[in-house]
This record gives sequence, structure tokens and C-alpha cells, in this order.
Amino acid sequence: MQSESLISPLMQTISHQHWKVRVAVIEATGTVIQFGSGKSVDDVLPHFAQRLFDDVPQVQETMDALATVESVDSSQDLYREHAGPLLEWLAASHHDWTVHSAELLQLDVVVTHAGPALGELLPQLIPVLRSCLQPARDPAMRLQLFSILSRVLLRAKETVDSQGQLHSYLDTLVKDILVPNLQWHAGRTAAAIRTAAVSCLWALISSESLSAEQLREVQEALTPQILTTLEEDAQVTRLVSCRIIDAFMKASGAVVGPDELVKVYPELLKRLDDVSNDVRLAAASTLATWLRRVESDGSKSCCQSDIQHLYKELLVHLDDPEGAVQDAVLEVLKAGSVLFPDLLVRETEAVIHKHRSPAHCEQLLQHVQALPPAP
Repeated sequence: MQSESLISPLMQTISHQHWKVRVAVIEATGTVIQFGSGKSVDDVLPHFAQRLFDDVPQVQETMDALATVESVDSSQDLYREHAGPLLEWLAASHHDWTVHSAELLQLDVVVTHAGPALGELLPQLIPVLRSCLQPARDPAMRLQLFSILSRVLLRAKETVDSQGQLHSYLDTLVKDILVPNLQWHAGRTAAAIRTAAVSCLWALISSESLSAEQLREVQEALTPQILTTLEEDAQVTRLVSCRIIDAFMKASGAVVGPDELVKVYPELLKRLDDVSNDVRLAAASTLATWLRRVESDGSKSCCQSDIQHLYKELLVHLDDPEGAVQDAVLEVLKAGSVLFPDLLVRETEAVIHKHRSPAHCEQLLQHVQALPPAP
């Protein structure tokens, strides 16, 4: 009998309820690997993936001892070395996964522990994510997968983009994964999935893995959806959506025509009335970015009526009961004052007597008067 023939019966007891049995199985498997062919390692790794989370120290120690058979430093190094075959093995069954599937836990292990090797596994990983994150699939599974994806995107340079190839899958990530999951559907679970998708997008943007051109592509594809998620019930979704719009507006060289620009600011204005001060402050910061964008794009002549409306609305919020909001709105008005300073002065003087305190209006007027003359 060849030693490899022992692998199957050994793997049937790798998850035995008694830790001593698990240790004995791992030790026996190490002997089989040592005197067998290298192929046996790939056969056992799907089962060993579960043991990486074993809470019994003796099991972890035995896993590390097994790694020495393969001439690597630890069980996690062993795992990374064979992550590719393991992921291929998992992918074979992904069409049937639910949140209860053992393979989903094993995928979590692969993605979490593969480290830089993950950048080499994108051809296997992305199709699995694309399939499992479609709206028709198990919602609880999709939530868990978005959590996994967000984790690695936050450290993209050390994980999924370690080889600099994430950009090759950007279209799939955006159009096939994020767009479908950002569509509005009724229910708490659907709302939770939209929150997870928004968080995943923010992780992608924050990872600094996207070039200016790639960020523009993401902006063009997802701005309509993110303007919609500004209205979500979940405070964190509204907050992160503000930050995403801010990043889109800051994207260097992005082509944002006047028609697209004027669709953005009314949604941000609504958030100045948000129940969350964090959201209100984020919206104010993004409005300042929007005004600077109008200036840098040379779009002010096309947006004069919109900017006048924005001035008026901001002056209302300049008298907000919250001091932090007042200060933030003052900074927004200062940022936008260079566009139509005379118009802003007239609008400010028209309402200063209505404010509970004229202090912020007076600061704004002083700022405008100190501006250099327009060329």
C-alpha cells in the first residue's frame, strides 16, 4: 500500500472532537507527506485550513511541526505556499455556497493568511467573488464576503495588489460586484448589503492602489449610486458616502461637466440637515471640495444660479445651533467666496440681521473683502 492511500482516512478524522486525536492525525499526516510525494500536501491543505483556527495550542504546535517537513518556517508559511491549489479546490464548489458552507470559512482562511501571495491568486479569487456576490445569492454569505474583501482592500499593496495587477480586475470589481449590490432593494438585509458595498468601495479608494485614471473610471461608474446611498437609513453609510464623493471630487483630471456637477451639491446640501453631526460635518467638507472643483474646472459661469442658491442655503446653516457646524459652514463659504465675491457679499448683508449672532457673517465679510481683486 502506498503511503498516499492513507490520506483519505486520516482526513476523515482531522476535525475530531478530541484534540489529542487531531494532533495524532496531523502527526501521522506529516509522516505520510515526508515519505510520500509532494502531491499529498495539496490533498490535505483544504482540511488543514480549518485547523489554522484551532484554539488548542497543542494542535497549533503540531501544525508548525508539520511545516518543517515541507522546509518552511510555520504552518502559515506552509499554507501560503500551497494557497493556489487550495483556492482552486474551493472554487470548484462555489456555485452552491451559502453562509453555512465550510468552504466559505476556508476561503476566509485563504484570503486572510495568504498575504502577498494573494496578489498571484486573483485569476482564481475574483471569479469566485463575482459569482458569490450576485444579488440572487445568499445575503448572509454576501455580507461575509464583503467583509473579507474590505479587509484585504484596506491593505491592498500587501495583499490583492502585491503584484500590481488589481487594476486588471477593476472593471469586474466595479461593474459586476459593486454596482449590482448598490442597487436599492427593500428590507434591512438589502440595506446592510449596500452598507457593506459602500464600505468596500471606500476601502478600495483608501488603499491608494488606484491611479488617477482608474479613480476617474470608478467615479464615472459609481457616482449615481453613491449619490443615492447618501439617503440611506444607516448613519455609517451616509458618512462614508460623503467621503467617497469628496474623493471623487478631488480626483485629479477627472472630467466632470457642469451637468454632472450640479447633480451633486443638492444631495450634499440635504445632509447638512442630517441627524448626525458627523455626517453634517462630512457633507460640509465635501461641499467645500465641490466649490473648489467648480473653480478649478472653470465651470462657474455655467453654474452661477446654482452657486447663488448654494450661498443662500449655506448662509442659513451659518446660523446653526451647533458651533462646530457653523465653523464648518463658514469654511465652505470662504472656499466658495472666490467664485462670485460680490454676489456673496450681497447675500450675506441681506441676512446678517436675521442671525442670532452676526459674528460668523462678519468674519465672512472680512474674508471676502480681503480677497485679491479678480484678474
